[in-house]
Amino acid sequence: MTPSAAAPDRGPNDAVRDALKRQYQAALAMLRDAVERFPDERWTEPVAGNAFWQVAYHALFFTHFYLHAHVDAFRPFPGHQHEVEHADGLAGPPDPASSLPLLPEPYSKTHVLAFADHLIAGLDRTVDALDLDAPESGFPWYPMAKLEHQLLNLRHLAHHTGQLAERFRAATDTGVEWASSGPRTAG
Repeated sequence: MTPSAAAPDRGPNDAVRDALKRQYQAALAMLRDAVERFPDERWTEPVAGNAFWQVAYHALFFTHFYLHAHVDAFRPFPGHQHEVEHADGLAGPPDPASSLPLLPEPYSKTHVLAFADHLIAGLDRTVDALDLDAPESGFPWYPMAKLEHQLLNLRHLAHHTGQLAERFRAATDTGVEWASSGPRTAG
């Protein structure tokens, strides 16, 4: 019997990183499925105050934003419309002192899918770069540790993915495909 090669040393957060990656991948795959298959003719139709594109872009924008180490490290996705009051796509109260439009022009389905693909493609690198032991989130309005902030980010993504899945079902009478968390990373 030949001795097996020793597994590479893994740190205490490696299992947590692997789980975060799998859960982000699965949630983003489900959001992407809803976006890709949503009827084009209903893309900009408001439901409960917001169009499908708005909820999808908002979910992707904040997932991307909070996957950064801290607020100053954020670099928006190419094509992001930042010269508006609510750049994430969901309207809040208007600023009476602002001359900016309240919301961006509707993003196309192609743009939203490209944004989702960008997040999915860079997910391993992005999560690996996070300091999950940091006692601060990097976002002062979230006074919590970085790991808890990532769990909050996943919960926010799942919340809006659920909204999109429900809108998709109402529009098409079919469901969004369930995405498994995928195989465990060897370690």
